[in-house]
Amino acid sequence: MPHALLVSGSLGHGHDVMARACADTLRERGWTTDTVDAMALLGERSGAAGEAVFRRLLDLPGVYDAFHFSALRPGARIALLADAAARSRLVPALRELTARQRPDLVVSVFATATSAVNRLPERGFKHFVFCTDVTPHRLWVQEGTDLFLVTSEVAACAVRRHRPDAEIAVLPAPLRAPFYRPPGRAGARAELGVPPDTRCVLLMSGAWGLGPLARTAASLAAAGPHVLAVAGRNAELERRLRRAAAREPRLHPFGYTERIPALMAAADLVVTSSGDTCSEARALGRRMLLLDVVQGHGRDNLQHELELGHADVTNAHPADVVRNALAALTRPEPAPSLGATPDAWRDGFGAALEKAGLG
Repeated sequence: MPHALLVSGSLGHGHDVMARACADTLRERGWTTDTVDAMALLGERSGAAGEAVFRRLLDLPGVYDAFHFSALRPGARIALLADAAARSRLVPALRELTARQRPDLVVSVFATATSAVNRLPERGFKHFVFCTDVTPHRLWVQEGTDLFLVTSEVAACAVRRHRPDAEIAVLPAPLRAPFYRPPGRAGARAELGVPPDTRCVLLMSGAWGLGPLARTAASLAAAGPHVLAVAGRNAELERRLRRAAAREPRLHPFGYTERIPALMAAADLVVTSSGDTCSEARALGRRMLLLDVVQGHGRDNLQHELELGHADVTNAHPADVVRNALAALTRPEPAPSLGATPDAWRDGFGAALEKAGLG
């Protein structure tokens, strides 16, 4: 059987979701797969330091914006030096992995892995890069990649900025399997204890729970709607949400949970940061209010979601979120995305494999 190695990255949760979608589809087509975390391959100290630096950049207003737009996007020297430093640690680990596994295909779903995979000597495999950002930056786009997988024509243009001759496949964004068969709104509300005749908002902001979500959740619930607030892997945020819920009965707190499809099905509005959650909300036909809390590529993605429609944007201050959410709840609900089907993703990914001679 053919074998694929998928290289993800544990910054947030989105990379792992995309890696899993690729792996599931490959296994359905008779492949074996293995998924590795590029941050772990860097080594415990280097991986932890890399995550700490990235978190710190996001905490400093404007700093990651500056780095993304002036360095990462065009491929300025400082970005290439950072990439080279990570590559020096990744190449030996990936060389050992590929020598042992002998994959037919390597799929990089994390930018840090891209140049390291392309520097491996005596490559006997095809290399795909899969990026769901609307403008893949320079570190995603390296010489030696056989096929770039993106989810919009805008992203394809961003790839061609650095490689005009690149082979590119534009695919529908894959969803986690439960989003293809979500529960109905009435059933989801009954399961969650949300009254059927009230307004309901899902509030979340990635696996890290970015922004002042606890204060926002409490203020929004006090304004009338039931609020399903998800902390992700942010343990301190979960504690704050549970303390707030003890005072506000319309606030329903959650930590990291696999119940997002039910939470989204129960909601009339999804308040979230830009990212793969947006594709999930569109698949279920939910209007969005986007929190402007992710700098750099997050602002690119946010602008694209606004252009697609059925979305609004707000500053992260609780009063602004409440005012915008209450207004958004009065607007029409969109229809579910017609292209959000498992066949659309599988057919697109299958065509990409065939394009590379791996079908």
